[in-house]
Amino acid sequence: MFPDIRSSGPGPPNEDTMTNRPIPTLLDWCGGLASIQRLTTRFYEKVPQDPVLAPVFAGMDPHHAEHVAAFVAEVLGSEKPYTAMGGSHAGMIGRHLGRHLTQMQRTRWISLMLDTADEVGLPDDPEFRAAFVGYLEWGTRLAVLNSRDGVPPPTEGMPMPVWGWGPPGGPYMP
Repeated sequence: MFPDIRSSGPGPPNEDTMTNRPIPTLLDWCGGLASIQRLTTRFYEKVPQDPVLAPVFAGMDPHHAEHVAAFVAEVLGSEKPYTAMGGSHAGMIGRHLGRHLTQMQRTRWISLMLDTADEVGLPDDPEFRAAFVGYLEWGTRLAVLNSRDGVPPPTEGMPMPVWGWGPPGGPYMP
């Protein structure tokens, strides 16, 4: 269902065909799970003061940022922190069912997330940001779709999404 888009084209997966250097995962490039945890912790510290997002996350579990970090890290890398916590892709989708998320909330979520990524020092090279923004766009659009009335519960056992460098083919390495 979800293609592995980490390959840079012909040649071994995850290898830059121009330099024969291994291409790091997005998670490795941005500093690992610890960087994603800093991002989500800071992001969810800001949410209660945000007039658009505060109502969406009212009553948020105190471990919400940790769970989101584990999910994002698993999608962007080869580690499995979310699965190890008992999480699944179906479980994440299920958390959005019936939430009636709006486009305004979705775009505000992305905007605040990107501002926070700058604040905590996530890489700002064009290749990483293109892949990261692509993932945020994809994931938030799915969240909105899955939050509508009438969406059936997801099937257990769905594979976790895998997100890689995409068309740019890997990080900029001079």
